[in-house]
Amino acid sequence: MRITTKLTLIISCLLMVLFITLAWASYRHDQALALQETVDEARTIARQIVEIREYLSLVVRVEQVEQNAGLTPQVAATRIALRLTQDSPYYVRQVSLRYRNPQNQPDAYERETLQQFRGSQLKERFQIVGEGNQKALRYLLPMVADQSCLACHGSFEQAPRFVQQRFPRGHPSYNYQAGELIGAISVSVPLSSLQQTILKNMRRELLLEGLIVLLLVAVTGWLIHRTILSPVAKVAEGIETAANSGNFSSPIAATNNDEIGRLVNSFNELMAELERRTRQRHESDERYRNFIEIAQSPIVTFLPDGKIVITNQKAEKLFGLSKDELLGQSIFDFMADPSIVRQGIENYFSAGSSQLLGNSNRHTLRDICGREIEVEMVVSVSQSEHEAMFTAILRTIKT
Repeated sequence: MRITTKLTLIISCLLMVLFITLAWASYRHDQALALQETVDEARTIARQIVEIREYLSLVVRVEQVEQNAGLTPQVAATRIALRLTQDSPYYVRQVSLRYRNPQNQPDAYERETLQQFRGSQLKERFQIVGEGNQKALRYLLPMVADQSCLACHGSFEQAPRFVQQRFPRGHPSYNYQAGELIGAISVSVPLSSLQQTILKNMRRELLLEGLIVLLLVAVTGWLIHRTILSPVAKVAEGIETAANSGNFSSPIAATNNDEIGRLVNSFNELMAELERRTRQRHESDERYRNFIEIAQSPIVTFLPDGKIVITNQKAEKLFGLSKDELLGQSIFDFMADPSIVRQGIENYFSAGSSQLLGNSNRHTLRDICGREIEVEMVVSVSQSEHEAMFTAILRTIKT
C-alpha cells in the first residue's frame, strides 16, 4: 500500500471519528435544546391559561355566568387552551385533586405531582415519562386559589345558586382557602413530535458537517501530498533511479526550507558526493588501466575466487586470449598448481597477512593451447568499495 493511501486512510478515519463525535454532540445539544424549547412553550401556554382564569374570575359577574356557562373561568380557560394548541402536538387540560368536572380528574403522574405541589414550594414540574413510543414530556404548573376563586370554591353558602344546584353541600370542591393549591395546568407533548424536530435539525447539521469533513479530507490530502508526499516520492524515485542506473547527476529541486527541504538538500549533497567519488573511481580505474597497458610485464587483476577483472595486452598475449575472452575466467584454471595462491588468499583473510603478498614466487602457467610457461609472480592486494582485489605481475622465465 502506498504511503499516500495509508495517510489518506488514517486521516479519513480520524476525521470520521471526529464527525461521529460532532454528530453525537450535536444530537445531544439539539435534544437538550428541543426539550428546553418545548418546556418553555409548555410553560408559556400554562401561564396563559392561568392568567385567563384569573382575569375571568375578576371581570365576569355571576349574572353573566348564569346566562352563559361558557364564561365560567374553568370552562372558558379549557376552550381557549384547545384553541391555542390546535394543530400542535400539545395537549392541555386543567386537573385537580378536588375536581368538579370528571374530565379534570388527574392521572397517576398528575396526582403524584399535585401532592408534591401541596407539600412543597415547587413552582413547576416537568419530566419525560412513559415507555417506548408512549414517551411524552409532561409539564404541570400549579394554580393557587385567590379571593376571586373563593366566590365559587369557598363555602357552600357563598357559592352562586347555579353552582349550589349542580354541586351539593359537602362536595370536595368547596371550602378552599386563599393561597391553597386548587389544581394545576397539565401540558403533555408526545416525545415522537419532539424527536421529529430533533431529527429535522440533525439532518441539516449532519449534511453541513459531512460537507465540512469531506472538504477537510480533500484539502488535507492535497496539502499533505503537495508538501510532504510529493517531495519524499521524488527522493525515493531519485534513489531508485541512481541505484538502477548508477547515474548520480540528477538533483531534485527543493521548494521549502523545512524538514522535507533539508531532506531533499541532503539527498542532493549525497548524490553529488557519490557522483564525485564515482568519477574519481572511474578516473583512477582509467589511469590504472593505462598504466598496466604500457607496462612491460603481463598484469592480471583478479578477485578472491580467481575471477579475472582487469588484464593488459601482455597478459592476453601470454595466455593466447583476447581481453573479452580472458575477462571473467579464473586465473586458477591457467595455473598448474593454484593451491599456493589459494592458500595465500585464505591466509590474508583469516590472519590479515600472507607470505604470498609482496614476495616473488615461481609458478607454472598454461596458455590456451596447454603450453606450460614458467613465470615469477608477485601478488599485491587492494581494497575496492565492495571487496579485495589481487593484482599479479608476471615475468616470464626463459628456459
